[in-house]
Amino acid sequence: MSAASTPSAEPIAGFSRCHEGILTHLEALASLPALLDPAARARQVAEETVHFFRTAVYEHHQEEERSLFPAVLGSAAQGAEHDQVLAIVRQLTDEHREVESWYERVEPALKKVAKGQDPDVDTRELAADIERLVRQYEGHARYEENDFLPLAERILGRNSNHMAALGLSIHLRHALPDVLQRYGSRI
Repeated sequence: MSAASTPSAEPIAGFSRCHEGILTHLEALASLPALLDPAARARQVAEETVHFFRTAVYEHHQEEERSLFPAVLGSAAQGAEHDQVLAIVRQLTDEHREVESWYERVEPALKKVAKGQDPDVDTRELAADIERLVRQYEGHARYEENDFLPLAERILGRNSNHMAALGLSIHLRHALPDVLQRYGSRI
């Protein structure tokens, strides 16, 4: 038999390549169950973060700026102590805006992830932005915990009425929405 008359095995090889492709896709499919839990966890974390930031973090910042900071400033001794408190309050307020700004930068991607959608951003960039947000807040909280809150406690603690007034202010700020929600227009 001449080379020209020898049948080609190409049609059989085509079936073999097709099987290889099918098996490759099936291997990918086999990994799907292991990916479902992390994907569900990603959606949950994103959804909880959006809710938490918009309710707890923003509210916390507002409460400090409306109640705690003015109370400490108002109770600080004139001169060096007042100047120190004022500088710290300005720094903490600036940090609040900076943290909120970094959160707002990642919020659109978080909302999409919460809905199970592709965030349409470079994941390395998103990871870097989230890392920066986390590190900034860690530094902010550490500074506030180690420096400002002990100072605030010392200043407000000199006069029990000042500490009580702060407590009442915070209580009323939290109680009023609950009362309005419970009794509505009957008040």
